[in-house]
Amino acid sequence: MLHPAVFLDKDGTLLDDVPYNVDPSLMRFSPHARAALRALATVPFRLYVISNQSGVALGKFELTALTTVEAQLHRMFAVCGAMLSGIYWCPHHPHGRVAHYARPCECRKPAPGMLLRAAREDGLDLARSWFVGDILDDVEAGTRAGCRTILLDNGHETEWRYGPQRLPSARAKDLHGAAQTILRDFVDGQRQAARSTRRRVESDQ
Repeated sequence: MLHPAVFLDKDGTLLDDVPYNVDPSLMRFSPHARAALRALATVPFRLYVISNQSGVALGKFELTALTTVEAQLHRMFAVCGAMLSGIYWCPHHPHGRVAHYARPCECRKPAPGMLLRAAREDGLDLARSWFVGDILDDVEAGTRAGCRTILLDNGHETEWRYGPQRLPSARAKDLHGAAQTILRDFVDGQRQAARSTRRRVESDQ
């Protein structure tokens, strides 16, 4: 059985945006993110963090530095009563300084590679999943992976390059608003499924 998921961009969506940060002590939830995680923990969606980390390719920090970031994210989710099912990083940048990572790739958003990898590895139903981010590159990555998408209108998108794959399914002021949209859709789906079941039972009687 495939599982639905909620994919969350990290910097500017889940956490306050501190450029190239790998210091766990500087990791802070964005406004209302705690309430969002508490709400999402009440529904059967697996939770993932999906993040470009071009600082590796640019020589700002080593890939191994993300290990402590991962550990802190797991702790932060647990404090909210939520379980973080996985974290996916893209360390590449086509104009990077570290040769091994200085290349185009299929994982750097707006490419969908990180979401597709999560789906393969964890058995996820992308059509029933959501991707929440603060810029249109996140929206495009989610759309290309086959997810529904929510764009946070928090001022972080500055270019507004629209296109067929860069139109969000919904918008929200913050991550809690996005979580409420996801929960409403889940409840509506449950109600529709219950009505369909009742109709089938009645037609068989």
